[in-house]
Amino acid sequence: MRVHSADDARSTQRGSVTAIGVFDGVHQGHQAVLRHVVALAHEQNLDAIVVTFDPTPAEVLAPERAPKMLATLDDRLREFEGLGVDEVRVVHFSTEASHEEAVDFVDRVVVAGCDTRIVVVGEDFHFGRDRQGNVERLRMWGESRNFTVSPVSLVGDEVHFSSTRARVLIAAGDVAEAQKVLGRPFCYRDVEVVHGDARGGAELGFPTANIDPSPRLIRPALGIYAGFADLADGSRWAAAISVGKRPQFYEDGSLLVEAYLCGFAGNLYGQSLTLSFLEFLRGEMKFESVDELVEQMHRDVKKSEEVFASYHG
Repeated sequence: MRVHSADDARSTQRGSVTAIGVFDGVHQGHQAVLRHVVALAHEQNLDAIVVTFDPTPAEVLAPERAPKMLATLDDRLREFEGLGVDEVRVVHFSTEASHEEAVDFVDRVVVAGCDTRIVVVGEDFHFGRDRQGNVERLRMWGESRNFTVSPVSLVGDEVHFSSTRARVLIAAGDVAEAQKVLGRPFCYRDVEVVHGDARGGAELGFPTANIDPSPRLIRPALGIYAGFADLADGSRWAAAISVGKRPQFYEDGSLLVEAYLCGFAGNLYGQSLTLSFLEFLRGEMKFESVDELVEQMHRDVKKSEEVFASYHG
């Protein structure tokens, strides 16, 4: 799969079917759209191209209100490639870019960059200065620029597929329901294991892998989760995951994401892993004693192993 800046010269020699959007999380609705794009491209002997944005317009124009992301750009690129996309054009959004007229964006990216014959966007897609671009205007501009527009809905039979819904569910801790939207568990992919306070192993008997995901990414609600970790060597381990501030030991601790890999023995510092969330087990709490905490951790680990076994069963 080719990856270019939106400003690079045209690479396709045969025209394209082009999907435009952020595609945060590449959830099941996005996946259906992109499969449609790839199928159309194959039928028409065209390239399947995705135009995406990084950073997102919201992050640039209203950073204090911008939602946290479900996935990094690298995560999105990996998903695009897995769906059969031929090329991705990344719009590196900026304050200056926000002043671009919608029709100029069409001429620069859609026509000159992608040689687009069919544009696929969500029904409520807006773009360009003051969000002046929409489906109807795209259709109008396409008439004189040799492309048609195919709007699509992201609502499934039983689940409303949207990045916003996935974020709401994850922020509430309902990672199991979010998985129905995403089509896979919410995860932090390829994150480095960093040093913590080493209390998990030395004091509690549960050594944990501490990770520090990008601050751009959403955090699940504080609490304990069942999940699993994929290591660089290809192995997969059931994991009890904590997202919290460790109230047993700190009055106002920093937020930490850490995982105990059930049955794993070894040093992971400096290595990368992917941490996936399957089910919310309980909220974060302070116990009467460290012994009570350890007893609960044993129960958390047992439950995590059961959830993992069921997921893979």
